[in-house]
Amino acid sequence: MPLLAEIIVDVPTLQTNKPFTYIVPEELEPIITVGMRVVVPFGKGSRKVQGFVVDIKPQKFPMDNGIEWKRISSLMDPLPVLTEELIKLGKDLSHKTFSFQVKMYQTMLPAVLRAKYNKKFIISDEVSEDVLWNVFKGRNEISWDEAEESGKLKQLIELNKEEKVQIEYEVTDKKTSKKVRIVRPLLSFEQYEEVIEDLPSNAKKQKLLVSFLQQLEGKTASIETFKEQSISTQNINTGVDKGWCKIEEKEVYRDPFSDTVFEPTVALDLTAEQSHAFNQINQAIQDKRSEVFLLKGITGSGKTEVYLQAIAEVLDKGLGALMLVPEIALTPQMVHRFKSRFGENVAVLHSGLSEGEKYDEWRKIEKEEAKVVVGARSSIFAPLKNIGIIIIDEEHETTYKQEEFPKYHARDVAIWRGQYHKCPVVLGSATPSLESRARATKQVYTLLELSKRANNQSLPHVRLVDMREEAKTGNHSTFSSLLKEELEKRLALNEQSVLLLNRRGYSSFVLCRDCGFVLECPNCDISQTLHMDTKTMKCHYCGHEEGIPSICPSCTSRSIRYYGTGTQKVEEELQALIPSARIIRMDVDTTRKKGAHERLFHSFEKREADILLGTQMIAKGLDFPNVTLVGVINADTSLGLPDFRSAEKTFQLLTQVSGRSGRGEKKGEVVIQSYNPEHYAIQYAKKHDYDAFYKREMHLRHLSEYSPYYFLIKLSVSHTNEMTAAKKIAEYLEFIKPVLSKQAIVLGPTPRSIARTHNRYHFQVMIKYKREVELEQRLHELLQSTQKEQAKGLYISIDYQPLDFI
Repeated sequence: MPLLAEIIVDVPTLQTNKPFTYIVPEELEPIITVGMRVVVPFGKGSRKVQGFVVDIKPQKFPMDNGIEWKRISSLMDPLPVLTEELIKLGKDLSHKTFSFQVKMYQTMLPAVLRAKYNKKFIISDEVSEDVLWNVFKGRNEISWDEAEESGKLKQLIELNKEEKVQIEYEVTDKKTSKKVRIVRPLLSFEQYEEVIEDLPSNAKKQKLLVSFLQQLEGKTASIETFKEQSISTQNINTGVDKGWCKIEEKEVYRDPFSDTVFEPTVALDLTAEQSHAFNQINQAIQDKRSEVFLLKGITGSGKTEVYLQAIAEVLDKGLGALMLVPEIALTPQMVHRFKSRFGENVAVLHSGLSEGEKYDEWRKIEKEEAKVVVGARSSIFAPLKNIGIIIIDEEHETTYKQEEFPKYHARDVAIWRGQYHKCPVVLGSATPSLESRARATKQVYTLLELSKRANNQSLPHVRLVDMREEAKTGNHSTFSSLLKEELEKRLALNEQSVLLLNRRGYSSFVLCRDCGFVLECPNCDISQTLHMDTKTMKCHYCGHEEGIPSICPSCTSRSIRYYGTGTQKVEEELQALIPSARIIRMDVDTTRKKGAHERLFHSFEKREADILLGTQMIAKGLDFPNVTLVGVINADTSLGLPDFRSAEKTFQLLTQVSGRSGRGEKKGEVVIQSYNPEHYAIQYAKKHDYDAFYKREMHLRHLSEYSPYYFLIKLSVSHTNEMTAAKKIAEYLEFIKPVLSKQAIVLGPTPRSIARTHNRYHFQVMIKYKREVELEQRLHELLQSTQKEQAKGLYISIDYQPLDFI
């Protein structure tokens, strides 16, 4: 009886988490495995769709003649692209995140494997004459389709496993593999001796070529290596014509750090607190125990060294390690530390790499050529097979939650994988999220604390400036007199400063002073942002762009001015205030190009600038010993946002950026400018008092019935027609309400804070609950039953434990 494969199919208009059963054709039975992608016929018209094999089982009973059993059409890959672990993870996550399995599986793969592509087999090592002529027809390559048609696919897959042939993915407009041209000698040592003897005495270049080919003793060398021996491509072509050698193409990995020199480092002596934390984590590694540790360490306490030494233990056991950082800006310094300690054993995955570089790094992990993975959120799905530890640095950061579909949180995935591999998960932060800290209080997580800086320096002294008082004295500048004075002092001492512009919820906009007109985006209910570098107005939601108006479109007045404090405006003001200062600006505009983060940080590290001015990307994780002053230009802009976490986010940001000061031998200072300096989040940040802030904020969360005391579900609906969106969300809420208990709290439906973006109207409902047995199932029913409406332009999103409310 034939084998049957359970396949999750990708049908764009009708997704389902139910696998469909297909017959495995006899010729594919020896090679098909779980985790492979296949092409299968689907629906009445038997159109061809992609699917993932999630299970293979023998057919136990004779086939019912009344059922039409369809067969797998073809394989898309010679080897599985997902491990059995990731297949199971995708199934569990799709349920928890109210999404579809196929979307989870696609999210786990590098973009190259999600694109449309052609595949071909290329000879990469010596093959027999029989294979060369009967399979490759005397050529160097054969397409996958041709191999399938000629019945040679199984043989080629076996040759691929033996590394005799390699598979190249040919992507439209993308090159997935990098090639170098190499030269392969074709004769034996003795045969080359005979060639040299037969060459005329004046054929010096040919003799040089043959001698070098003879020295290779059958091994290959790149054309560049021949050039280093003064042998040109023309000389090599002569050798090809005479049958002495042949030129081939060899695939090499693209190395995004090929130009970087990493000086090897050794483990540092740990402080007593670091040793205690390390020993606890190491014990879990040795015991193969899936414990979750919350490593709460003040800024500069040496959390990274604990990570590095724990990973070294894992590598000694032959296991792998996952290390996550919250965003690309932190990656360069973290990569430097990890590459310096573990060398080629480190693979890097983040959005700053090209698609080809990401694919090559992914393959290094998949082939177990790299055991340590450093990267941002999506690297939590790296195909490591034997994980010994998972670390999430700055675990409180909201960037670990994906806001697009599927809405997973990297922390949840890390804990799932930790349980699967029976390994510890370490969540590190100076300012843990309230949810994680509460779990540590309940001993769901194990709390480890580092209360002292590794170099025994004290935390920086923080001073608050009330900008209302500055205005009363006639100073309407962005910079208080104290901050200006401290910046000039650092300049005189040849020390460096970091300036944070808290842009969250605050941007430069154009306003008419005569009629009050604000230039809004035509597609979204939000003002456009002024960009002086491109002399344009841009919408940061839909990307709409237009020129800066000189006349008010509403009243034709010329009294049009721009307001707000963008980084460009602050840089210009700062340069005018302190003309001798060398300033590096880091924001979205200056870091668009590949490698920009690393170049700017490296320049600042080499002291090519006195002041680093930037947005949130400079606030955390960075370590510059010569920085002795941190200035926060506008501490409270994020406090007014319609988000119950706004105080927590403000406290975390201020604490994190303060920690950039005084990390070396010199004492640090912090100046925080605020129009609301008495706010408890700012006062506790001034004192570096996380515990007091935690108690105060938890009390307020309890009173207002929010997380971590309640679970949250956000149901969002959007449509191009406002009435349709409003009607549908009310309809869906009525569908959900019958399964809710009286303890559940429903807020809404209401328009979202920014009610229209991309010409779509957004409405949302918030459900707060402690325990609702039937809610999860009812939401999955809603997701399934609305698919036809979604295919017609309605968008529905169900977000578990949402972080974005704007």
